[in-house]
Amino acid sequence: MTTDIIHQTAEEIGKAIARQELDPREILEEYYRVIDSNPVSSRIFVTLTRERAYREAEFASQRSKSGKRLSPLDGVPISWKDLYDTHDYLTEAGSLLLKGRHPKTDAKVLQIATNAGLVCLGKTHMSELAFSGLGLNPNTGTPPCINNLDAVAGGSSSGAAASVAFGMTAAGIGSDTGGSIRAPACWNDLVGFKPTHGQISLEGVVPLCSSLDTVGPLCRTVSDASMLYSTFIQRDLIDLTNTSLKGKSFLILQSQSVEFIREEPRMGFELSVEKLKDQGAIISKGFFPEIDQALALAACLYCVEGYSTWKEAIEANPDLMFAPIRDRFLHGKEYSGDDYLSAMRELKSLRKSLNKKTCGYDGFLLPTCPILPPNTERLLNDKEFYTTENFHALQNTRVSNLFNWPALTLPTGVPSTGISIICHHNEDTRLLRLAKAVENAISVQSA
Repeated sequence: MTTDIIHQTAEEIGKAIARQELDPREILEEYYRVIDSNPVSSRIFVTLTRERAYREAEFASQRSKSGKRLSPLDGVPISWKDLYDTHDYLTEAGSLLLKGRHPKTDAKVLQIATNAGLVCLGKTHMSELAFSGLGLNPNTGTPPCINNLDAVAGGSSSGAAASVAFGMTAAGIGSDTGGSIRAPACWNDLVGFKPTHGQISLEGVVPLCSSLDTVGPLCRTVSDASMLYSTFIQRDLIDLTNTSLKGKSFLILQSQSVEFIREEPRMGFELSVEKLKDQGAIISKGFFPEIDQALALAACLYCVEGYSTWKEAIEANPDLMFAPIRDRFLHGKEYSGDDYLSAMRELKSLRKSLNKKTCGYDGFLLPTCPILPPNTERLLNDKEFYTTENFHALQNTRVSNLFNWPALTLPTGVPSTGISIICHHNEDTRLLRLAKAVENAISVQSA
């Protein structure tokens, strides 16, 4: 076994197991060797589920030898964000409010993954109760960014991203309510996929906003994302062969709310768009007031639902929380029930309007994050900086959550920047095929 394993994709590892070139037990041992030898691992993993993982890897090894593998990813180790209920292990969602929380069963999606032979390697750090795009968590742990150890990894699936980027697992499973998969994937040069809300079960997932929460992977390739998605929805693998950008029409979404962008993210996005054009994609731009109007509703929708979910725990022990995140939750008290219901009605109307205006396009494009990962110490010591950077981290990603569109971010080749490909509601298969073609265009011309 060589350290080359840590650079392989989940798909490659699965194929090597199928050929009996790699044994699941040896693969797991190698990942744990990397974890145990890297001092940042304690900032990435809440806990390592060693006993469970070794047991699962042993069973996967036996299945491989007998030709009875459960899926193409049988025996592949992956990490899980610490909001997925895990039997026999604590699940505390990055919050001291949930200290000692011991679920009795696995989350449904973890059960599905286990039944497909995936190995649960460990639980990863996250923003407290998943309510921040930065990944800063002074109470339980702040993972570093792969490109800047003094910067945050992005949130809220911070540890999920770092676990993959630092070569400690084949893929990480995160959650996304306003960008919590795509922001950390972007900042750590990974693929991050947010499916359409409702495609993957949320049963046993610690909630933030159940009307917007989604389950999805952070990994190295579109193919890995597609394989994990197919596993979780218990469908056949999606055919990603023979994808092409020729004649495909993409719309760059524009509004006042998504205009802000710093130099490096702009450069990465523009370079990627040019590569799409070189492969025959048709790119246009469109300004849509519906985006601004929907984003104006975000504070009410997120804060009301988040506060409603956690108000009793927060009110009972407010000092246990990281203050900036606690204050975001408490902001939900400022809205009435009528405010929330009115916002939901307006959002439904905006969704219908924007879907109608954009129905003729194959997909949409946005820079994933308009900023680079901010410095950890400055975030801790500068309240205004924290607020501004947290807002900008999620300003573009929230669009697809609010309109319930699936979205996938790809690295652009400029460190810690990403391009997002977005499709209409329930067009997850179309999105993955488009994203594969985009990935090919970027990688071929970057070679």
